[in-house]
Amino acid sequence: MKVTQIPFKNTGFFSKTMIDYLGKKESIQPFYNNFPDISGFHNQIEEKQKSFRLQSRLVLVEALKKQYKGFQVSEKITENITLLKQQNTFTVTTGHQLNLFTGPLYFLYKILSTINLCEELSDKFTDQNFVPVYWMATEDHDFDEINYFNFDGKKVQWNREDGGAVGRFSTDGLENVFEVFSNHLGNSKNAVFIKKLFSDGYLKHQNLADATRYIANELFKEYGLIIIDGDDSELKQLFNPIVKDELENKTSFKAVSKTIKELEEHYKIQVNPREINLFYLGDNFRERILFEDGLYKVNNTEITFTKADILKEVEDNPKAFSPNVIMRPLYQEVILPNLCYLGGGGEMAYWLELKDYFEEVNIPFPILLLRNSVQVVSEKQVKKLKKLNISLEEMFLNQNDLLSKKVIENSALDLDFKEKIQNLKNQFLELKDVAKQTDVSFENAVNAQERKQIKGLENLQKRLLKAEKKRQKDLVERIIELQNVILPNQSLEERQRNFSEYYLEYGPSFITALKGALKPLQLEFTVLEL
Repeated sequence: MKVTQIPFKNTGFFSKTMIDYLGKKESIQPFYNNFPDISGFHNQIEEKQKSFRLQSRLVLVEALKKQYKGFQVSEKITENITLLKQQNTFTVTTGHQLNLFTGPLYFLYKILSTINLCEELSDKFTDQNFVPVYWMATEDHDFDEINYFNFDGKKVQWNREDGGAVGRFSTDGLENVFEVFSNHLGNSKNAVFIKKLFSDGYLKHQNLADATRYIANELFKEYGLIIIDGDDSELKQLFNPIVKDELENKTSFKAVSKTIKELEEHYKIQVNPREINLFYLGDNFRERILFEDGLYKVNNTEITFTKADILKEVEDNPKAFSPNVIMRPLYQEVILPNLCYLGGGGEMAYWLELKDYFEEVNIPFPILLLRNSVQVVSEKQVKKLKKLNISLEEMFLNQNDLLSKKVIENSALDLDFKEKIQNLKNQFLELKDVAKQTDVSFENAVNAQERKQIKGLENLQKRLLKAEKKRQKDLVERIIELQNVILPNQSLEERQRNFSEYYLEYGPSFITALKGALKPLQLEFTVLEL
């Protein structure tokens, strides 16, 4: 195993928002609290310790005990749940949708980054305890985003009727998915494990939340990972004051709208708030709560409430109120003694819209940490890259740029016209000096001629390069084939492949290797050679 770290910006796959955040650019500083470094964590611990009540800890611990009933709980998990009662115990959290069989590879990277960060913080802050948490997005209702995973270039999909919070979905129908998937796996020792993990998860549990908990627990229980389901009455009771405030005052809409105005001067906005950022949740539906004509209405239903009725409903039936993407982060921070949220670039971008809202309701805004990203390459692939004289950084280049670069490097001809174009510009400088002494029309004619001739040279360079690519057809084909395997669909493989492809080949040592490679506070992209 060999690990190489590359700056995120050198991969070309990360947004300006994330690159500026990692670089602590002045324009983004107003939108986060403490930065993800040791000094930032020191400040965050102090902030959270002052604000998080013992009563909330006791409710959290009891809720977790209930959620884990019927599941195999490791000693480390039992210990971590008990530790959460103590005022010097904090969590580090990541969240993920209930994707079929974990979905894309980065599910593993999120969780292992979270586990490793807790271990690193334990070494640095010996008077505190740190517990890794995976927040299951059980209340999401976009089934199309989670009902499949990719295996060996093919889509393995679960087809069923949509409706309601996905965590409550019955696992009926997954027997057929299992049959299709298992036919692709063979009968090796690792294949047997994958089949058992899938069948025990989905065919022995009644709903998607329990099935996902089982699978994540089997993969990570030895590291003490706590898996939490926010669709829980006791936990939502802790959030009741915020829900009531939202219904009465539309606080999130006002605060987030203010932030967005400032943020969009420099960055792309990820999500926009609604006037009320809550859903009403039933067994088979999750619909927006609207305020119209003095009444609270549940969209696409006949359900309506007066103000008094809906506030009573919050007290009597807290589980029916489900936060949307704007309020869910706050819900998490209300019920957990949390220091840090680890997520991908898209998640980080919408969290950056929320700091003013957190301040408005007096809840500490957590540290935001861009999760580890990984590119796995085999020894064989590394050898091929070296043979083609492609560095690990260069393999992330846009394919056309990579081909041009390597064809130019491999050619005896001078295919780079930069010098020729510069010489042409120098010649026109003399003409421009003459032009300045005449009239404007002649100066414009000189500028137009310069643009025309530069364009002509650029077109000649493109034609020459195209001809040379044809001549170096073998090199071009080898580069295309290799890059397409490493970066499927010209995208990071972590967004395309499922962990089972690598587990089939490497078994549990794949997870061990990842855990050894991931350094969350280094804030760099990881290339893992296996």
